[in-house]
Amino acid sequence: MSYQRIDRISEEVRREVDRIIREELNDPRISGTFSVTRAEVTRDLRYAKVYVSVLEDDKRDDLMKALKSASGYIRRALGKQMLIRYSPEMSFVSDQNIAYGVHIAKVLADAQKSEGTDEHGTEEHETEA
Repeated sequence: MSYQRIDRISEEVRREVDRIIREELNDPRISGTFSVTRAEVTRDLRYAKVYVSVLEDDKRDDLMKALKSASGYIRRALGKQMLIRYSPEMSFVSDQNIAYGVHIAKVLADAQKSEGTDEHGTEEHETEA
């Protein structure tokens, strides 16, 4: 089985899992701003590792617990949608890359303000009269 096929299947799994979580799950713990960033399916199509990014830190644990408890339902719904031999067993992993990127952008913006630069990157100087 070629790696291109596995990549296509992984992307399709990511898209379908995202849709299932947003449209079919009715758990109140699944709320806030989250994104299914990627899925990695093994070559034998038996297991999938799904990476989920949550922007709010206080909702991350509840969301991950809800996804873990709903993994059987998600697997069954995925099996109905995709035409592959096996419906992969899913494990959900917290992906903190987006939150880390937001943190770095904030640190850079604060550093830029403390150096006395404006939003265009030019330094503000007082003219001597």
